[in-house]
Amino acid sequence: MKNLIVSVILMFGLSTFAQEDINGGPINSRTKTGVIDGVYLSTHIPTKRLIPYEHVREADVIWSKRIWRTIDLREKINRPLYYPLDEFDAAGGWVRNESRWSLWTVIRHHILTGDLIVYSHYNPADFYVKDGDMFKYPILPEPGKDYFTDSVYREELFNYLGKLGTRSDRALSNIYGSDSVDAQGNTVYPPRDTTWYTSKDIVQYKLKEDWFFDKERSVLDVRILGVAPVTYEKDDQGNIGGTKIMFWLYFPTDCRYVFNNYFVYNEDNGSRWMSFDDFFMKRRFNSFIHKEENVYDRSIDKYRVGVDALMESKKITEEIRLLEHDVWSF
Repeated sequence: MKNLIVSVILMFGLSTFAQEDINGGPINSRTKTGVIDGVYLSTHIPTKRLIPYEHVREADVIWSKRIWRTIDLREKINRPLYYPLDEFDAAGGWVRNESRWSLWTVIRHHILTGDLIVYSHYNPADFYVKDGDMFKYPILPEPGKDYFTDSVYREELFNYLGKLGTRSDRALSNIYGSDSVDAQGNTVYPPRDTTWYTSKDIVQYKLKEDWFFDKERSVLDVRILGVAPVTYEKDDQGNIGGTKIMFWLYFPTDCRYVFNNYFVYNEDNGSRWMSFDDFFMKRRFNSFIHKEENVYDRSIDKYRVGVDALMESKKITEEIRLLEHDVWSF
């Protein structure tokens, strides 16, 4: 009887929240009727507490290496980060999946609600200085304001969450003709169409992490410091000219507390979905190293190309594994 009362209270409490008002995103309970879409109410992930990191003292770290790696979302094993897709309807409404969200949907939602701080990938005063992975350039609203009340912050944030549509002079002349010139003879350009980035626009995620050996626990451990979504960089004709990092997010505090309460799809067992925080903690993704800390401060693609770059990435990974093996070799 006691368990029945607790279950009813928990179900009623979760069902009183709208989908977008809870930290865990969508749940399998209908808000108005309390009907459960399933055999049981999935409450573990939306309500579970974050597992804190083990405390590490500087004196206990006898070896460390900083690594930058890339998660390619085209790989099948990384699809739980990419799907399900979201979109915007004709009225500009944000359409999201009813049962679970992609990593980008989670990130964008909590940037707009103020739970995640965006760090610019480049120096706002000098575009060519791209040291944003050091979390030096936070994009913040005025004190006491947020995305919906600070117009300056909202406009600045759009530079990281959206893009301007392409525009050609030929199209302008064909569509607008003489109307594209005002009374003073100045050319008048209509406003470009603005487009928000959606899940399908995210092709990679960059990770910045530290590997270290903790002699107090006698373990080789890793901590993710930052995560950055990556999209294609296109010209006005829509041709892909490469990729670009959109912005950085601080992982240990900001991202972990958000990712901890969102489901990640499990292809093998529908009753054992994990959270995005579990997904990263358990290293369930596939990636390759594109940079390690070095005296030249250069990435692998500066001195290796193609297959040689992948082999160099494997070499760095193997060096880290051998270090742990050598510690326990007598």
